[in-house]
Amino acid sequence: MDIRDLLLKDAMIMDLKATTKEAAIDEMVDRYAEVGVINDKALYRSDILKREAESTTGIGDGIAMPHAKDKAVTRATVLFAKSDAGIDFNSLDGQPVYLFFMIAAPEGANNVHLQALSALSSLLIDPALIAQLKQAKTPDDVQQLFGAAQAAKDAKEAKEQAEEAAAQATTSGTLVQPTATTDAKPYIVAVTACPTGIAHTYMAEAALKETAEKMGVAIKVETNGSEGVKHHLSQTDIQNAVGVIIAADKKVDMDRFAGKHLINRPVIDGIKKPQELIQETLDEKGAIYQAAGDGTSAPTDDGTKKSVWNRIYQDLMNGVSNMLPFVVGGGIIMAVSFIFENWLGAKSLAFTFTNSVGNYAFNLLVPVLAAYIAVSIGDRPALMPGFVGGMMATQATASILHGQNAAGFLGGLVAGFTAGWLIIGLKKLLANTPKSLDGLKTILFYPVLGLFLIGTIMYFIVNPIFAAINGALISWLESMGTGNAVILGVILAAMMSIDMGGPFNKAAYTFAIGVFQSSSTGTTLGDGRWMAAVMIGGMIPPLAIALASTFFPAKFTEQERSAGLSNYVLGLTFITEGAIPFAATDPLHIIGSSVIGSAIAGGLTQLWHVNVPAPHGGIVTLLLTNNPLGFIGALVIGAVIAGLILGIWRPVAKEA
Repeated sequence: MDIRDLLLKDAMIMDLKATTKEAAIDEMVDRYAEVGVINDKALYRSDILKREAESTTGIGDGIAMPHAKDKAVTRATVLFAKSDAGIDFNSLDGQPVYLFFMIAAPEGANNVHLQALSALSSLLIDPALIAQLKQAKTPDDVQQLFGAAQAAKDAKEAKEQAEEAAAQATTSGTLVQPTATTDAKPYIVAVTACPTGIAHTYMAEAALKETAEKMGVAIKVETNGSEGVKHHLSQTDIQNAVGVIIAADKKVDMDRFAGKHLINRPVIDGIKKPQELIQETLDEKGAIYQAAGDGTSAPTDDGTKKSVWNRIYQDLMNGVSNMLPFVVGGGIIMAVSFIFENWLGAKSLAFTFTNSVGNYAFNLLVPVLAAYIAVSIGDRPALMPGFVGGMMATQATASILHGQNAAGFLGGLVAGFTAGWLIIGLKKLLANTPKSLDGLKTILFYPVLGLFLIGTIMYFIVNPIFAAINGALISWLESMGTGNAVILGVILAAMMSIDMGGPFNKAAYTFAIGVFQSSSTGTTLGDGRWMAAVMIGGMIPPLAIALASTFFPAKFTEQERSAGLSNYVLGLTFITEGAIPFAATDPLHIIGSSVIGSAIAGGLTQLWHVNVPAPHGGIVTLLLTNNPLGFIGALVIGAVIAGLILGIWRPVAKEA
C-alpha cells in the first residue's frame, strides 16, 4: 500500500480553527465523520480521549498523534491537520502543537494497513520532514513530501538489506548469524512496544536506528506492534550485543535477556532520548538482568518511580479486572436461578442447573482475585500460590465471632499481596543459584516453596485474623440502624461518581461485592443492600448527562448531544464509563452534579430498604430486587436531580 493512500486529501485540515485540545480533537473527529472514515463519532471520540487519558499523544517538537482503533472506523486513515498558531495539547515538552496526525484504524485492520501506518509513524522523527510539513500549503504538498520521504526510506532499507545479505554470504560454513556490519562497530539490541502498537512503537524504532547510525553504533530493533513481533531478536543477536534497550509500555518477552546489561524505559524515551539510551547501554550502566523464569517478567529497576499507593492500586486493579467476569456471570446466573426456584420449585432442573453454574463461577471469585493480584506483583510464578491462598480464604475457620467464618474477600486480598511478595522474595533468595538450576526454579522451587509458605501464612495467621474481622463486619452491618445505613449508602453511591471507574469507584464496588460474596451461600443470595446503593450510584452519571443533553440542548455541542443519547442505554445498564468522555472535558460540572445525584439516590436505597441480589445488570435487576418501586424511585430522583443541576449549572456551549 502506498503511504499516500492513508493520507486522504479530503480529510486534511490545512488551517485548524481550534484553540484548545478538546476543540482540536472535536474538529478532527468531525472531519473524519464528514468524509466517511468513521460511522460513530461518539465511540471514536471516546476512544481517542481514553488514549489521551493514559498518556498524552503530544510527543513534543510540535507534533501530536492522537489515535484509536475501534469498530467505528471504516478504513485505515491518517488525518493531517496543521495549526499555524499552535495549540496547547499537554505535550511532553510543554510546547504548543502545530502538526497533528490523527490515526484511525479499523478493528479488523489487515497487515497491509498496519504496515503502512507503522511506516508513516517512523517517518515523523525526521526533523527535515517536520519542518517542510509546517510550510506546506495544500494537501498535494503534504502527499508529495511524504511520498518523497517514503521513497528515500525504502531506498535506504534496500541498501541495508543488500549489505546484510552480502555479509551473511561471507559467513558461509558457520552457524553464526550476522548481527552487525562487518566493521568494528559496537553492537546493541532493542525492543520497542506501546499499548496500541500503532505509532509510538515504530517511532521509537526509527529514532533508535537513526541515532545509532549517527553515533557509529550497529543496532537491531525488535518491534512488538499491531502487526505482531517484527525483527525478532535471536539468541545470537542477544549474545553478541553489548547491552539491551527496552523502550516499552507493555510487557515483552524478557527472560531471554538474562545476564545482559539492560535498560528499561517508557516507549516515549525511545523517541525523545535515543542518544541517552544508546550511550548508557554502551557504558553498561544498565543493571544485569536476572530472569524470573516466567517468560514475561520485567526488570525491577525500570527507570521510573512509582509511589507505593500507585503500585498497590495497579496490583489490586489487575485482580479486580480479572475477577469481574466471575462476579457478573456467576452472580447474575445465580440470581436468575432463584427466579426459577420461585416459579418452578427448588427441585426443578432449571433451578438446580443455573444455581450450580452460578455457584461454580461465584465460588472462584476470591481465588481469581488473589491469583491475579499475585501475578501483577510476582508474575506467572505467583499465580498458583495466589490462587491457593485465595481458595483458603474462602474456607470456614474457627472465629470468636459467628462461630465458623471464612476470611473471605478481605482475606483474599491479603492472600494475593502476600503470595506476590513471597515470590519476589524467593526470586531474590534464589538469584545466585547456579545457572544449571535455572530450569528448576519455575517447575520446582517456586511452586513448592511458594505453596508451602502461603499455606502456612494463611492457615496460621491470615485466616484466623480475618475470619474474626469478617465476622465483626457482618455483625456490624446486620445491627446497623436505618440512619447509619442511609449515611453509608450516601457515601458508597457518591464514591461511584467521584472518579467513574477510578480508585474511589472501585473501592466502593469492591466493598459491596465483598459483603455480597461473604454473605452468599449456595441456596441463599447475599446481602445486596450495598449493591443497590453502589449500582444506582454508578447509573446516575450517564443518565444525568443523557437527561441534561436532552432538556438543556444549548449547554451541549451537537456532537455531545448525539453522544448523550447513547448514555441512556449505558446508564440503564450500569456502565458508568459512558460519562468519562464528558467528565474529561468538563470535570467540575459533570462530576459535581453526578456526585450530588448519586449520593441522594444511594441514601434513598437504604431508606427504602432496597436489596439488589446481583452484582451487575442495572435495570435488568428489577426482576430480582425485593423493592422494584424503591429501586426505580431512587434511580429516577437521583438522575433527575443530577440532570437538573448539570443543565442549570453548566455554561452554554460555544458551538451552540
